[in-house]
Amino acid sequence: MSTSVRVRTVRRCAGVAAAAIAATLVLATPASAHVEVGSEGARALAENVTLNFDAATESDAAGITKLEVFLPKGITPADVTYGKGPAGWKLAPTDKGFTVSGPPVAVGEDVTYSVVVRQLPDAKSLVFKTLQTYDDGRVDRWIELGESSGGGHGHSAPVLKLQAAAPGAEPVAPTPSASPTPSASPTSAAPSPSAPPATATETADAKPTASDRATAAAEEDGSSPALPIGIAVAVLALAGGGLWWFLKSRRNGTA
Repeated sequence: MSTSVRVRTVRRCAGVAAAAIAATLVLATPASAHVEVGSEGARALAENVTLNFDAATESDAAGITKLEVFLPKGITPADVTYGKGPAGWKLAPTDKGFTVSGPPVAVGEDVTYSVVVRQLPDAKSLVFKTLQTYDDGRVDRWIELGESSGGGHGHSAPVLKLQAAAPGAEPVAPTPSASPTPSASPTSAAPSPSAPPATATETADAKPTASDRATAAAEEDGSSPALPIGIAVAVLALAGGGLWWFLKSRRNGTA
């Protein structure tokens, strides 16, 4: 191989390598966004701990409007109170955690907020899976564990590492859960004594009949109740015709 050919080959390989590196950097750019949680000196069983969350944006066309956090085992929604965050944002508890939401922040702007936890559980680390919503409907799912997302890449869930509990630290009594609202209690569904009794028509409207249930079941199966009814009618007609022919044949034979 001549020297000029070797030079061209080396240049060509270098160009391919540079293009591959550039493509890798471009593809890796979205993974640089993240949601992180931190708390200075956080310890297991520590009380009234402030957790600081940082949610980086991944959109260049919409602003963040909501962050939904799924709490780890040992922390209930009633244990969390709002600290601070973007102007106009508020915290609301959910069945499995809480949301912080409000007017959309400026496009390209990250969100920083804090919450106060009544007591941290006795654990080495806590995972706070998060859904990040934008005003155009986009949702980023920061829910992957480190092992499944390639050692911290991808959409990893924020993780808070805890120091060992302080000597003598003990779990506090659980936070009492909120009592159900009157509308959610079983007795509130009963009609009041002054309410007039339901008519037969109202009862029929409120409670589906067997026919309605059969129709619904047939529709769920992708079929119509008319088909089995038609088949039954045809079978009865054929049976009746066969019986008539049999009786007529016997009468003719006897004659």
